[in-house]
Amino acid sequence: MHYWTNEIWRLSYLVIGFGLLGLLIGAGGWGVALGLAVHMTFTLWHLKKLYGWLEAPVMQKPPSGDGVWGDLFDRLYRYQKSQAQLQGRLRRVLTRVEESSEAMQDGIVMLDRAGHLDWWNSAAERMLGLDARHDRGHHITNYLRDPAFIQYFNQADYSEPVFLSSPAHDGRTIEARITVFGDNERLVLARDVTRLQRLEQTRRDFVANVSHELRTPLTVVSGYLETFLDQADQQESPVPPRLKRAFGQMQSQTRRMQSLVDDLLTLSRLETSERQTERQPVDIAALCREIHTDAASLSNGRHQFTLSLDEHRTILGDANELRSALSNLVINAVRYTPDGTTITLRYLDHPRGAMVEVIDDGDGIPKTHLSRLTERFYRVDKSRSTQSGGTGLGLAIVKHVLLRHDARLEIESDVGQGATFRCVFPASRLAAGSSRLT
Repeated sequence: MHYWTNEIWRLSYLVIGFGLLGLLIGAGGWGVALGLAVHMTFTLWHLKKLYGWLEAPVMQKPPSGDGVWGDLFDRLYRYQKSQAQLQGRLRRVLTRVEESSEAMQDGIVMLDRAGHLDWWNSAAERMLGLDARHDRGHHITNYLRDPAFIQYFNQADYSEPVFLSSPAHDGRTIEARITVFGDNERLVLARDVTRLQRLEQTRRDFVANVSHELRTPLTVVSGYLETFLDQADQQESPVPPRLKRAFGQMQSQTRRMQSLVDDLLTLSRLETSERQTERQPVDIAALCREIHTDAASLSNGRHQFTLSLDEHRTILGDANELRSALSNLVINAVRYTPDGTTITLRYLDHPRGAMVEVIDDGDGIPKTHLSRLTERFYRVDKSRSTQSGGTGLGLAIVKHVLLRHDARLEIESDVGQGATFRCVFPASRLAAGSSRLT
């Protein structure tokens, strides 16, 4: 601050001194003007030195200066050095980021706001066939032309990855996921999942084959058990009561195994068949009425049921698959909620299309389990699931049916607050011209 005080005193001395000198010769105003001119010359001289220093091609020591100019040169020099050190650290960080990105097996592609290629690592170059000499600045969809990726890129909903064929290697499958960062810029992460998909396909084939092979012997065992039980029910039957009870338990477990095999075959068919399903109009409102009636019969008065149909538009899809999905949700509610609870089945409007909700006011599900409920054979309470006769595949079937109908499953629940299972269908799945309740 004292530099400014000194500079003001310097200006004052020049103005007063030259002003007094001018008064002595009868031109006081010219004396003040001459004092200001001298100070201006002093200032311009230092500005020229500053400009020349800033124009220097490399960082040099600052020029010498008097008063406030010397302090300004020193401050600028210190700031210049700090910025140079900061830039050096940033360059080292960027170098490490580039080196670590180059060491990754997964491809990384940076896009600008418009979706143009900005930077990518070597893995992305190998995986996607990009060339740094020609491709920088071009739009990503010029190189990833798979319709699935183009739809994924344009929909701006990147909660799930997309799978596509590698444009550079035939027979290879790429998992791509987009993340938004910065000023609406995007980062594409690409991973070669060919081996994982082959292992998954092997698993699916194994489950399908084993399930198919189990169906015939189970049918034979079930048939013989029914024959034995029929004979045991006849009067004067030689079958002891203890053996009759054993036959009954064997038949119960055989039916449970048959139900498990049927669910495994259903799930296998949903996983292995084409993703594109039939697009026939399905009257969801009528389907909900039928499921409501079946659920009430299954409950046999143990639960209260409510049916609410605020939406009457039909959905384009496969009626059998949709029936299987909605039935599984309602049957799960009957199986896993205590007696006396209320189960509500609703079909209503949704901002993105339409939705079906299955709501119960039972014990609820801890939030830690919600993300895993659609996994195969995952059980929140193993003892209750075994007693209820469930196979642990119902929600997995629901998930795959909804995926085949471009829909999603939302689950909301907490302990003591019941549970809500919501099937949300997009507007693209609503039949054009179908009636809507107003």
